[in-house]
Amino acid sequence: MHVTRAAEAPTFELPGITFTALASPGLGASETCVWRLTVATGVVSDPHTLDSDEVFTVLEGRVRLTPDGPELREGDAAVVPAGEPIALTNAGDGPARLQVAIRAGFAATMADGTLVGTPPWAA
Repeated sequence: MHVTRAAEAPTFELPGITFTALASPGLGASETCVWRLTVATGVVSDPHTLDSDEVFTVLEGRVRLTPDGPELREGDAAVVPAGEPIALTNAGDGPARLQVAIRAGFAATMADGTLVGTPPWAA
């Protein structure tokens, strides 16, 4: 068993978004990645797609996961199927917190076709 202590969990920053890695191949999980997201007020992420289904659970706040998707609130969960565009938007008045799960080894592609591969919080 591998334990990731909250105080020792690796964090990664993009503008307005913090990724806190909880499980990944580098953190003892060979098949699954899990991380927490903290999304600042007003953030709209760059559109991208993934080659695997991604599961989001809203822990706090309000978000949209796809450009025209429904607003999700605390306790809601949503699956964005592989290949569907993702553009995470904080739809609330304060920070949003989510937990995310996906298959280890997934790859991301930006809307312009640039292959990102597996981001560091999932490695």
